[in-house]
Amino acid sequence: MKAKLALLLIAAVVLSQNLFADSPLTSTPISEAYKDSKIVQLASTTEGRLTIELMNYLNESMHPVELKIAVINQLGWGFNGFNNAYYFYEYLQEKYNFKDTDEFLNQASADLLISLAYLQAMENYFNVDEPIIYALKARSKNNESYTINIICALIEAQKAMDSDWSEVYNLTNNVRLNRSLNRDMKEEAVKIIFEYMDLYK
Repeated sequence: MKAKLALLLIAAVVLSQNLFADSPLTSTPISEAYKDSKIVQLASTTEGRLTIELMNYLNESMHPVELKIAVINQLGWGFNGFNNAYYFYEYLQEKYNFKDTDEFLNQASADLLISLAYLQAMENYFNVDEPIIYALKARSKNNESYTINIICALIEAQKAMDSDWSEVYNLTNNVRLNRSLNRDMKEEAVKIIFEYMDLYK
């Protein structure tokens, strides 16, 4: 009896881990749509580490936000020990000399905010409370960008998995239905996102 109970507990733990590994942030390989991009190709060679060259790219306002997101997505998800989000935040603090998080939220561009949010969320998808704050601020600063809206929705959907699985679908579907957004993301990347998100319908 004890052996059966132990096996059931092990199975439950494995199942719960698989559910989180199969989730909005971990099951949407957006970067596959941008394999022809040199910066995404570079990101594929760093073994998940955010290098200074990649940070410079994320910081440059002239680069498209969809490619910044593709770079972060290419770095991958999970606890790799690189602390990419921490080092990017430190990099930005040195560049812009902000005193604290509130000042950063107010001063940083939407692109920088969504980049940091996505980095944080991909690194620790079990706890996206802080990334949601950055993502919502990014969306408030640029509410016309499809890319920013859909990444914000993916992070929110990750959080919704804790409590409301119908909301997991609705969050991203609402972005899809919003025809007023600037479609600044490849259709192939959009398809990748909804091939997974539509499973929650």
